[in-house]
Amino acid sequence: MRIAVVDGQGGGIGRVIVEKLRKEMGDSCEIIGLGTNSIATSLMLKAGANEGATGENAVIKSVAGADVIAGSLAILAANSYLGELTPAMAEAIASSRAIKLLIPLNRYNIEVPGTIDEPLPIQVDHLVARIRQFYNQTFVK
Repeated sequence: MRIAVVDGQGGGIGRVIVEKLRKEMGDSCEIIGLGTNSIATSLMLKAGANEGATGENAVIKSVAGADVIAGSLAILAANSYLGELTPAMAEAIASSRAIKLLIPLNRYNIEVPGTIDEPLPIQVDHLVARIRQFYNQTFVK
């Protein structure tokens, strides 16, 4: 299973997701850290991503081959991350056939009513559990 983790700005969310995925999934999956900037990509690589790539073209090309895309809900919003996430990136992520498992952080004027505003580590735990469930249903026979 190929998991694309997308993050920008300081890369903290992506780093936490990659760390917890690697701890939970071990080597049973390939994790690619896709950063809107080199700092975010670097942090995801240090956290255990198999590969890392930075920028618009890298995101567009890489999400097309992913089974799962993980990150904040903001990765679907053009010009989020203070403009780092381009409209082309948001379109490629939204159009990818991959399942999108996104953390509903209420930022960038995007709110998801009905979600619980939990601390990031708890939200990432929920995300990783859902990825494990998807993996078991789809890839384990």
